[in-house]
Amino acid sequence: TVEIVDIAGLVKGASKGEGLGNQFLANIRETDAILHVLRCFDNDNIIHVDNSIDPVRDKETIDIELQLKDLETVQKRLERVKRTAKTGNKEAQAELEVLLKVESTLLEGKSVRSLEFSEKEEVFVNPLQFITSKPVLYVCNVAEEDAGEGNSQSEAVAKMAAEQGARTVVISAAIEAEVAQLDDEEAT
Repeated sequence: TVEIVDIAGLVKGASKGEGLGNQFLANIRETDAILHVLRCFDNDNIIHVDNSIDPVRDKETIDIELQLKDLETVQKRLERVKRTAKTGNKEAQAELEVLLKVESTLLEGKSVRSLEFSEKEEVFVNPLQFITSKPVLYVCNVAEEDAGEGNSQSEAVAKMAAEQGARTVVISAAIEAEVAQLDDEEAT
């Protein structure tokens, strides 16, 4: 069974509480995976927060906001661990090493999921519930005429996702909505 929770979109500055930022980030922290729906079609009747359609930009905005939130999490933990590590505590020193690796990765603009951890390292990482450690599936929502094959925008997202080890799916939500309206006999 898969439970999908629709969480309102995220805007630039969400990691600092802009828009529904804090509520969004609290909700997404509790999920096992992220289905990131990206708009890959133009429609003058549907307003976009940035007044233009650019799914790659939108993906990057979300990635940055999530990375910034994870950076805040790791830096808070680092403050406490550094003090304990200075006392010679071996476990704190081991945790410090792992947290510094996570911090460095996030500062490079990469997600935590790009790192590999040993079982010993996961003991320090897992309790922090890093948002960018979650697996991601990018869902490219295209116009009806592009259903099944996508368009240049969805292809650009797919290329970027592949470089990050993520996958994409191309759908037309408009067609899916029409099919959902049909009764069982009409749908087949």
